[in-house]
Amino acid sequence: MRVAAKEMADNFGTTGWIKNLPDGRVELLAEGRKDQLENLLKELKQKFEIAKTEIQWSENESQFKDFNICYN
Repeated sequence: MRVAAKEMADNFGTTGWIKNLPDGRVELLAEGRKDQLENLLKELKQKFEIAKTEIQWSENESQFKDFNICYN
């Protein structure tokens, strides 16, 4: 999922990161325009079986230069 999510994020022009959590969940933090983020989320839900999402919207802080996969 992480590699495919990175490709999708890159295609939508979003920045941020994605990582696996120890309990098996996946965490994603993305920055971009709201329409880019909504389209990324929509495509992720279409491609993967996502049981639950928790979304927190905030102002774009332009923290990231690109989208990365974090390895623990």
